[in-house]
Amino acid sequence: MDYVIYFIITIGILVFVHEFGHFAAAKLTGMRADIFSIGFGKRLFGWNKITGLTFGDLPKDFDGQGNTDYRLCLLPLGGYVKIAGMVDESFDTEFADKEPQPYEFRAKPAWKKIIVISAGVFMNLLLALLIFWGRNFFVPKVIINTTTIGQIKSNSLADSLGFVSGDKILAINNKPVSNWEEVFNNIYISTLGENLDIKINHDGEIKDVRVPRKLIPDETKSFLLPKIRPQISKVFSDSPAEKAGIQKNDIFLKLNGVEVNNSRKAIEIISDNKNKLIPVVLLRGKDTLQLSVTPGSNAKIGIAIGDGPILYKNHGFFDSFYYGWKDIVNVTDLTFSTFAKVFQGKVQFGKVFGGPIKIAQIATTSAENGFSSFLVFLGVLSLSLAIINIMPFPVLDGGHLIIILVEGAMRREIPIKVKIAIQNTGFVILLLLMAFIIYNDIINL
Repeated sequence: MDYVIYFIITIGILVFVHEFGHFAAAKLTGMRADIFSIGFGKRLFGWNKITGLTFGDLPKDFDGQGNTDYRLCLLPLGGYVKIAGMVDESFDTEFADKEPQPYEFRAKPAWKKIIVISAGVFMNLLLALLIFWGRNFFVPKVIINTTTIGQIKSNSLADSLGFVSGDKILAINNKPVSNWEEVFNNIYISTLGENLDIKINHDGEIKDVRVPRKLIPDETKSFLLPKIRPQISKVFSDSPAEKAGIQKNDIFLKLNGVEVNNSRKAIEIISDNKNKLIPVVLLRGKDTLQLSVTPGSNAKIGIAIGDGPILYKNHGFFDSFYYGWKDIVNVTDLTFSTFAKVFQGKVQFGKVFGGPIKIAQIATTSAENGFSSFLVFLGVLSLSLAIINIMPFPVLDGGHLIIILVEGAMRREIPIKVKIAIQNTGFVILLLLMAFIIYNDIINL
């Protein structure tokens, strides 16, 4: 049920934003928008100024008198705006044998048509930019500031490849890395479908480790993990930690004589020693300090702790727009490079393309990870929708745009029957592609 709810929320937002772009542009350029629909197929219910709120289909002889019918339809796989005088997803051709009217799409100059057709893509881009801006402005970017490999288990994939705990990763496929986010992205995202050449520093010796792509597991089962230490993100005032001289960003090396490699171990040692003075060895910048602290009767010393070394990057109001746009460029570049790898046979189709089931799964998972995570997923999906829609394929906005440009070059309208044939062909191909994508979703469940 969660999958259904989050799928409807996700698709509802994206479709509304996209179609609102077409709708608003049509109104602003003097075109009549007869229908604003979320979903395809049978009309479930809707509202317009003539009939008010009604359920089911409108009468066949209904004349909206230029008022838009806002409706929700049965199939929640998209939506459309029915603009008078335009061959579109509604396949309405009643206007074909009539003289063009001033309020119709076909009666407007090419530049106005281009604005209307491009407005949906523009709105999806704008939504993605605002979401990415918000993430960069409101949420500090957490970076694990190391490329040093942590614990390697015996007989694991990493062990069999020759990696050793403490090895420092310098570059992946000749691309230098400076933090663990870059390590992760270059292993699982930007090099998808490629074998890896990982350059490491092993006790001062530079080595190359080659990793065949087929051996690399899913990103949720990463075969390499960073070497981390418990890092203090906050010290509460008048706490045992503050009185002992412990400061924000300090990294615990040892507690009560025991080496600690993660925050869980640090919390365990502190909790086991309430009201006892315990020695502390910590790293502050490049300096190693020795202190002592006494956990209180609540078995706490008054700190917030995570695994580091961690950097928190904050961006200003205007800088966040730059980094938001940079995110869009990076995702777009990754999208097209991944498409290319699919057509080259380097990446499986099902690993890249997802339908309703995959969208529902990812939407649910991201929502469970927090509102911020869900918004980022929504932003990426909105950008993907913009990229796909602008492609020059019949039925999509890019296909309509090509027709407008061809008509502009010919200085006359392409016959309605030809447009309908193009639209029908594109629609059938799109349905077949969607069926194949859904099939892939099901077999990969």
